Amino acid sequence: MSSAPQFTVPNDASRLPVTLRTIEDKHHRAEPLVMVTAYDFPSARAAEAAGVDMVLVGDSGAMTVLGYPSTVPVETDELMVLAKAVRRGINTPFLVADLPFGSYEQSDAQAIGTAVRFVKEAGADAVKLERGNDTSVARARAIVQAGIPVVGHIGLTPQTATALGGYRAQGKSAAAAAGLVQEALALQDAGCFCIVLEAIPAAVTEEIVARLEVPTIGIGAGPATAGQVLVFHDMLGIREGRGAKFVQRYADIQPEMNAGIAAYAADVREHRYPAPEHTYSIDEETLSAFRAQL
Repeated sequence: MSSAPQFTVPNDASRLPVTLRTIEDKHHRAEPLVMVTAYDFPSARAAEAAGVDMVLVGDSGAMTVLGYPSTVPVETDELMVLAKAVRRGINTPFLVADLPFGSYEQSDAQAIGTAVRFVKEAGADAVKLERGNDTSVARARAIVQAGIPVVGHIGLTPQTATALGGYRAQGKSAAAAAGLVQEALALQDAGCFCIVLEAIPAAVTEEIVARLEVPTIGIGAGPATAGQVLVFHDMLGIREGRGAKFVQRYADIQPEMNAGIAAYAADVREHRYPAPEHTYSIDEETLSAFRAQL
């Protein structure tokens, strides 16, 4: 009996699974990388259909789908449920899972344990952690050495937004901008294969990118990065309010959802739904026999 590994070929054979090598090759060819967040099976299927390169199960799901006021309260087990659902919905994009606040800071062992769970239980291809300080750099290095790819994240890091003065652009002073360069270099040195740059002035991003070998993914960081990421609910308008300055809305779904549910509620209250075309029938003979048995 042959012991050759079995591979599943996607329906569209031109869309083979994105790997670290794919990401590296696209970066070297200056081919933009497309990343989007997803938090459940439907959003994952939309990302798959669009042919994006990378999908991030962001801890932003704490706010977009779980109703928390920030990313801080979300637990590992909660994100694990979201990540598993996304994994079932995608075949080709490279899947990255956020490590939630409090799940990796205490020790290298804790960080590796959390990362392993996302890989083994949820099928993530890589994990992402925030900040480029000594602690996060050490944790990134430990996870990489354990054999799990890591994405770094600097600039506005939502898990510690309070310490950064709120949800605001970072690197606005010369010292702060220089600090971001050092953080990016430290994360690269730790083995991160990719770094997310969030809410950073475009000119500062250019200087960071020029000093890195690994690809960068921007979110509110200008066009110089190797790729871009947006939150699913922000870009499709599945939320209240406009959101951050850098968000480009490509749809406005929330008003349509609200209107649809309101129309349904009105039809039920006015006895317009269900109509005859929404009901199942039974022949008269069977109905008579049924009634006779009552």
